[in-house]
Amino acid sequence: MKAVTWQGKQDMQVIEVPDPVIEEPTDVIVQITSTGLCGSDLHLYDPLSPFMTAGDVVGHEPMGIVQAVGSAVTTLTVGDRVVVPFNISCGTCWMCSRGLYSQCETTQNRDTGTGASLFGYSKLYGQVPGGQAELLRVPFGDTLPIKVPEGPPDDRFLYLSDVLPTAWQAVEYADVEDGGTLLVVGAGPIGDMASRIAMHRGLRVIVVDSVRERLARVHGRGAETIDHTEVDGVGDAVRELTDGRGADAVIDAVGMEAHGSPIAETAQKALGLLPKKVQEKVMLTAGSDRLAALLSAIDAVRRGGTISISGVYGAPTDPLPMFELFDKQVQLRMGQANVRRWSDDILALLKEDQDHLGVDSFATHHLPLSQAPEAYRKFRDKEDGMVKVVFKP
Repeated sequence: MKAVTWQGKQDMQVIEVPDPVIEEPTDVIVQITSTGLCGSDLHLYDPLSPFMTAGDVVGHEPMGIVQAVGSAVTTLTVGDRVVVPFNISCGTCWMCSRGLYSQCETTQNRDTGTGASLFGYSKLYGQVPGGQAELLRVPFGDTLPIKVPEGPPDDRFLYLSDVLPTAWQAVEYADVEDGGTLLVVGAGPIGDMASRIAMHRGLRVIVVDSVRERLARVHGRGAETIDHTEVDGVGDAVRELTDGRGADAVIDAVGMEAHGSPIAETAQKALGLLPKKVQEKVMLTAGSDRLAALLSAIDAVRRGGTISISGVYGAPTDPLPMFELFDKQVQLRMGQANVRRWSDDILALLKEDQDHLGVDSFATHHLPLSQAPEAYRKFRDKEDGMVKVVFKP
């Protein structure tokens, strides 16, 4: 089969790899019909490359048709249409039974000290082959895949794999009261979708970014916008819009690669000059992220407010303004999305005739898998109005 593979830093290649096969009686094989390109994939493209191995199959936002089922699978049959969550959870362990599917104890990676394994996401998270491919082996066939109805195009359901539950959890964790104000830092796919979910719930939403096309996109759906390159400080701009108080909650939908963190950016580039084994050790023990987005969130949230972090951070030595956090009595909530915790509620909304969240037109680009290498570069560089890419294997 054809698959998108990591071959080196900023080097994605579509090559032929062996077809997956049933390995456990609970496995299913899914023929992929649509698969997304995620902002988190860009972390593998560059900063997390020390944890990648040449030939790794990437991608964690797939859906498709069940092609084969293991002997122990009872809830799916060949021909069923399914979405595959990005985190691999058994659905039955102590963590899963408490809705913490991203911490699944069955697939936890204790050797690297990380949570549940992820499809297509490096040695840090299990080195499991990903879904930017023609076929995918999916474990826990009775509890992990999300069965979806026939009929509507893939885009109606595809984002159940990651974008929708990640944005949904971000809004849930923000926990804004009715009529309150939510600031979303970052208007990429997660920030955009989080703003749509929040507005669907009747919240006032302000979105900050620097890419005009992305700001125009969220403004077109009703959000207020701030171009952070045109203001002296995000916090001051938000306070001007909120009677001097600040946002009731802030979602950081940017994460480790925020623009405006020159020292950390320089350190990350210098790290890339070290041998790979040394890079791994440094990143796990002494690395630092670009914190501009998170620092803006801390500044812009009101006293007693909440910061919900959905952007990925990965370094152990990030310096935080603890006095400010403590003095402002800020609550922090964060983590990988617990996809199966939210999927039934979201699916019920998606099954309605009205496209409440605009998922049918959410993708800006539909491309063949063969164009993945160029799409990675354009998405990283925010070219061609690229916000969300869906590959069609």
